[in-house]
Amino acid sequence: MKFRKIIFLINGKGKPNASKEFGKAALCDLSINGEQMKIEKFKCFNGQHCETTTTGTLLKHIGVKLSEPMLFGLGEGLGYIFWNMKIMDFPFIGGRVKPDVLTQNLTKNLNLELEIKETSSIKKAWQNVKGKLDKNIPVGLKLDSYYLEYFTSKIHFAGHYIAIYGYDDEFAYVVDTEQQGGLMKTSLKNLELARNEKGPMSSRNLSYTISKKDTEYNLNDVIRTAIVNNANDYLNPPIKNIGYKGILKTSTEIKKWFNNSKDIERDFKTTAMLMEKAGTGGAIFRNFYRDFLKESYELLKIESLKKSHKEFIEIADLWLEVSVLFDKVGETKDIKYINKASEILEKLSEKEKRAMELLINLNN
Repeated sequence: MKFRKIIFLINGKGKPNASKEFGKAALCDLSINGEQMKIEKFKCFNGQHCETTTTGTLLKHIGVKLSEPMLFGLGEGLGYIFWNMKIMDFPFIGGRVKPDVLTQNLTKNLNLELEIKETSSIKKAWQNVKGKLDKNIPVGLKLDSYYLEYFTSKIHFAGHYIAIYGYDDEFAYVVDTEQQGGLMKTSLKNLELARNEKGPMSSRNLSYTISKKDTEYNLNDVIRTAIVNNANDYLNPPIKNIGYKGILKTSTEIKKWFNNSKDIERDFKTTAMLMEKAGTGGAIFRNFYRDFLKESYELLKIESLKKSHKEFIEIADLWLEVSVLFDKVGETKDIKYINKASEILEKLSEKEKRAMELLINLNN
């Protein structure tokens, strides 16, 4: 399988196909009635990114109500990677930490219990989920979105997340991102196929639940810890295609990419869409982190947070400009837009490094 087919749905591209049962009931604030629902008075989390939407739903069920930017920030989610391999149709540009890590960081920082189960047994995999649902506990699932009926773009991506909150003899009732419809349903058979799919980013029928511990978290302390951890990881990338060094590398690599591309329109228009619209919250996750810093400053009143937030306002705008330029490259095949994007990426590398350096000493 070529990488283009893997990355296209990384953050939930595809139009929602709501079932007749729900109609416009994709909205999370609608009451769902019916005996088939195992979790009564269930309320889902409205989100744009699949992992924060799924984990946010599980947190909401146990009374932890935080915004999506706050979930992203407390999960130490900000990152960057430029990835290119010979087997890929075109390079991949990503703006967050790798799958699973965000939820692990988030629950650790909030002093919550994260129970993860994996198994190669299809029967055991369903028992793991059903046992929790029968106790009125929603479950997070990692799976291949290809098999979900409401995904209209049938492309394999095994790093997608949904929450399941009910079932009957035929269907599973699930929560997906806003752009996929929110409250949806999928057949139990297709859910089985989705969870058991093999390939890049796949897990062995992974499911997870979140519960509270005896000790409550202090949000102000958690914010400090998460910011410093994220800044430290970001500023010390293990290889040069990650973090601010990766952005700088991208500024030169896109010129090679343009010159060697077999399909400039496909490559750059698809990349622009993934960066801006495919569940990233816009600006390749920088809008999330910008808003997280704003919320954090309002709580902590630390000057370096205010300064970094100001930087990220400009950073987010610049990333939007890069995606617009990539789209123009696809439309016109004119290298002048590549050269302009390259200049902006150089500036972004410096600005993101400076913004994260403001945060790394937050606890001092």
